[in-house]
Amino acid sequence: MRRLSRRIAKNQRRRSKKLGSRSSWIATMALAAAASATLPGARPGLSATHEISALDVEASSGGREAGSEAGRIRFEIPPGPLVGALADFAALSGWRVEFDARTLGSLATRGVRGLLGPERALQRLLEGTGLEIHATAKASVEIGFPSVADTIEVSAPPGLVSPKYTESLRETPQTITIVPRQLFAEQGATTLRDVLRNVTGISIQAGEGGGGLPGDNLAIRGFAARNDIFVDGVRDFGAYSRDPYNLDQVEVAKGPASAIAGRGSTGGVINLTTKMPMSQASRSAVLSAGSDRFERATLDVNQPFDGAIPNSALRLNAVWSQGDTPGRDEVETSRWGVAPSLALGLGQPTRVRLSYSYLEQDNLPEYGIPWVPATNRALAEYEDRPAPVSFDNFYGLVDRDHEDLKTGIANAVVEHDFGTFATLRSTVRYGDANRDSVITAPRFASEDSTDLNRQLQSRLLDDTILAHQTDLNFQFATGTVEHSMVTGVELAKETSRNRLRTGPTAPLADLFDPDPHQPYEGPVVLSGARTESDAKTTAAYLFDTVSLGASWKVTAGARWDRFAIDFENVAVDGTTAEFGRTDEYVSWKASVVRGLGNSGSAYFGVGTSFNPSADGNTGLSLTAATVDLEPETSRTFELGTKWDLLGARLSLNAALFRSEKTNARTPGVLADDPPTVLEGEQRVDGVELGLTGRITSNWSVFAGYSHMESEVLRSNTPAEVGQRLANTPEDSFSFWSSYRFGAGLELGGGANYVGDRFSNNTNNRRAPAYWLIDATAAYEVNDRLTLRLNGSNLADERYIDRVGGGHFIPGPSRSLALTTAIKF
Repeated sequence: MRRLSRRIAKNQRRRSKKLGSRSSWIATMALAAAASATLPGARPGLSATHEISALDVEASSGGREAGSEAGRIRFEIPPGPLVGALADFAALSGWRVEFDARTLGSLATRGVRGLLGPERALQRLLEGTGLEIHATAKASVEIGFPSVADTIEVSAPPGLVSPKYTESLRETPQTITIVPRQLFAEQGATTLRDVLRNVTGISIQAGEGGGGLPGDNLAIRGFAARNDIFVDGVRDFGAYSRDPYNLDQVEVAKGPASAIAGRGSTGGVINLTTKMPMSQASRSAVLSAGSDRFERATLDVNQPFDGAIPNSALRLNAVWSQGDTPGRDEVETSRWGVAPSLALGLGQPTRVRLSYSYLEQDNLPEYGIPWVPATNRALAEYEDRPAPVSFDNFYGLVDRDHEDLKTGIANAVVEHDFGTFATLRSTVRYGDANRDSVITAPRFASEDSTDLNRQLQSRLLDDTILAHQTDLNFQFATGTVEHSMVTGVELAKETSRNRLRTGPTAPLADLFDPDPHQPYEGPVVLSGARTESDAKTTAAYLFDTVSLGASWKVTAGARWDRFAIDFENVAVDGTTAEFGRTDEYVSWKASVVRGLGNSGSAYFGVGTSFNPSADGNTGLSLTAATVDLEPETSRTFELGTKWDLLGARLSLNAALFRSEKTNARTPGVLADDPPTVLEGEQRVDGVELGLTGRITSNWSVFAGYSHMESEVLRSNTPAEVGQRLANTPEDSFSFWSSYRFGAGLELGGGANYVGDRFSNNTNNRRAPAYWLIDATAAYEVNDRLTLRLNGSNLADERYIDRVGGGHFIPGPSRSLALTTAIKF
């Protein structure tokens, strides 16, 4: 087989020279593998139960479509050189595989085993190589490395990275949206909030006064999700704003996910997948400048060690960014970060990855504009409406307000393949997040005045996490039934320390003409009060996906959690209140998937989640009102369908869902009731649509729509009953599309729509609906230099971006930015 493979490869290289200077190798080595599969001496790694002829591979028009998971095949490809493994893959799948032999010749793969669809099998073959898949036609793909500086062209939608999902995205029975790096690079996104605007059904909330901490505070499908952000599958922590400079993609899995992720996750979870070392050297930088003093620089360098340390590489990502917030007086951000990572054993049975990320921020923050309270007689006609002022107004004090954030995460991952049927992955993480912030909350001083108190909201917060997760993924058969199983354990210790501060009363602000440069007597000093919490999580889980023939899959699984917390509240006079609570809960999920031909599937799933009383939007805490409360519990039903269209270049999904919180917290009303009881009920019914991928090789699209009908069904606060859930718009829409013309020109643009929503469950403070229009134009000067112009909020819409209790934060106004992407 080796001689035959080399002979065919030689002939192919000759043909490539005739076609042009590009030494692209259409996988005719796969033809050799196909032809030799029935010859004496064929590779023992092949176990095809059928023959694939040369015509089958070249024509690629019958049987299986690119991305098809309905036509599952048993793959038995052992670890070894990637080129040979791709030949085996093409022989077994009947796919046409195109790549540049010069760049892939030194790469290795850890192989793939099991009954899988071709798309999933190919993704596993390429894990750890840094290569990406471009679907070019039915059962035809091109494999290559990313091109210059985040402007890569991805023809096939990306797949899930989390090891807890064993199936392809199309056969995963829940709504999952994956935002790839290429998309948010096109859009010029500089924060996680920018990235998540591509995902409908997510609402951004304000911090203090809105029931939660500052930072990335959000809701998914109507339910709070501040604590439901994960990095590489491990719970993130701390109240801070995240920068996407070190992210490869953002995965949003909607629906209850406690069986996957643990506590919380009523509406869904967000997993941030970080950039990792690759086998191919690359160096790029992106430099940006724009309106409102915006400046930004990112660096991405990947260096394999080649002969010095085989199968290893070092990657370094870094960012520096600063600028004012468009349309907001005084508000500004400044941050820098660095993220080195080292990989050993790339493509080998045992792999080790060490990484560290550090992000430091120095911002001048805000809590925006106040709502006019119903009790204010001076502005009675604006009762429970936004104050009638310019959205530019800033009510803080430049001399006092600040936001200094430092976040560091150290990570170690060890993976080992037991042959080609099982993989063990163990992750250890330590993280530390420090917040030193003083933010002004604008509140009306009296019922007859338009003067505002500048309430001091202080956080001197230190959050830490030490976590360990071990996952075992393995595949086996019981008779004719195939199993894909995941089991694992999780141990975590989280701590939170908040020292309270006080300071002299700030001067009043005039509602219509505030002066942020008024002197502040200060200083802000420690008051002696503090809170401390220590929480420990112990969990074990098991999931199994059973394949019943070629068309049916049944998934079931459960996770047991033990969440224990000790909380201490020390008052200014030294009085100490101590609370402790331990909750144990079993979350579960179950689903069935039916394959629909070669490119579609339909599914029905149900799952549960739980929310301990100690884990909320205000952080890890307990009070006398919550210490005896059992967790809130939720369940979701989802019916959906997913399709891979146009040769798997385009993915379409649609789903109907119902989420129910059956024992929501509500005030006690009877004489012997505690302050809070679990007698409320909330429900969200909805429909979601999504479309992502490429309509043609030059035309990409990323779109989504969500319609949610939320309702408070039962509450001991009568004004809430029958009302919509806070911060839950009925309709939201996101669209982005770009087209690559000839001569290196690319044009793109999109729109975001968010329907009206309310800041509370009584629905007396409404944030109006809004549209945002963005656009981009790029010109590829050459292979090493690309210029891009981005325009955001081109219609200069003045809108409410984040809602809070007594205030709201306006969204940025129109802005422009010019970016230079360099490969060196």
